[in-house]
Amino acid sequence: MAHSEHIYPEFERMLGREEKERFLNQRGFVFWLYGLSGSGKSTLANALERRLHEDGVFTQILDGDNIRSGLNADLGFSDEDRLENIRRIAEVAKLFMNAGVVTITSFITPTRELRDMAREIIGSQHIREIYVRCPFEKCAERDVKGLYAKAASGEVKQFTGKDSSFEEPESPDLVIDTGNESIDESCRRLYEAVIPFLRK
Repeated sequence: MAHSEHIYPEFERMLGREEKERFLNQRGFVFWLYGLSGSGKSTLANALERRLHEDGVFTQILDGDNIRSGLNADLGFSDEDRLENIRRIAEVAKLFMNAGVVTITSFITPTRELRDMAREIIGSQHIREIYVRCPFEKCAERDVKGLYAKAASGEVKQFTGKDSSFEEPESPDLVIDTGNESIDESCRRLYEAVIPFLRK
């Protein structure tokens, strides 16, 4: 691994974020969706992206399963690997944001430590935390990916909400309660919450 004394980052000669935002006529911003597996994060992220695309907003989704099949394919689900997973994603999200792109992430992000780290990397003024809330039992009933059944049988280890804890957020910027409202209502509320942050 390279030592920090041999790294010479330079940003001042690069085209700045403001020029890119002006070109795109939008603000680069990160909307960080998090919650249990099966809570509806990916569904909401995809619905939001399509709605914003219709509005002429340039977007990028960073989805947990997609990222773990590529960039983070070397990581498991230990506490250390979860931290590195979120660290990398936060850095990637920051890169997209600095390019003027509206970035929507969809990751379980189970602990306050991980959420705080992501916010610190990206910058608290450039990110909104959106908790997609749904009880473990309801997520298990949906079991869209079959993971809850596998976790129950012991095939999946360190499963969030069962073997690995999920810490409820203390003060998220927005709560989308998919356990008690329709997907249409959730999508509408998410879209209305996002819009004020996008235009310069």
